[in-house]
Amino acid sequence: MNTVILLGRAGKDPETRSFESGAAKASFSLATTETFKSQNGERKEVTTWHNIVAWNKTATFISKFVKKGDLVTVTGKINNTSYQNQAGEKVYTSEIIVEDFRIVNSKS
Repeated sequence: MNTVILLGRAGKDPETRSFESGAAKASFSLATTETFKSQNGERKEVTTWHNIVAWNKTATFISKFVKKGDLVTVTGKINNTSYQNQAGEKVYTSEIIVEDFRIVNSKS
């Protein structure tokens, strides 16, 4: 099973693209923050950034209503890809392909 559920804040306004086929794509970064106490009792926060990609109706919704800083939940699947950059190095990327999306708290 390849399922991930994230709760976090949009790191930027979504970037949208429309294709000749009629398909729509929206992508944005999502920050999730984990808070814990270190061994010496200090409170620590670790933020992880995720690349979020949505297609078609979900992409259209996201492009209209999501703004930087909005608290959202994303349910989706992890997609790992690789490519060769201009220097000839292999680069690995991970993105979350949206299957379900909710705005929890909008800043706007």
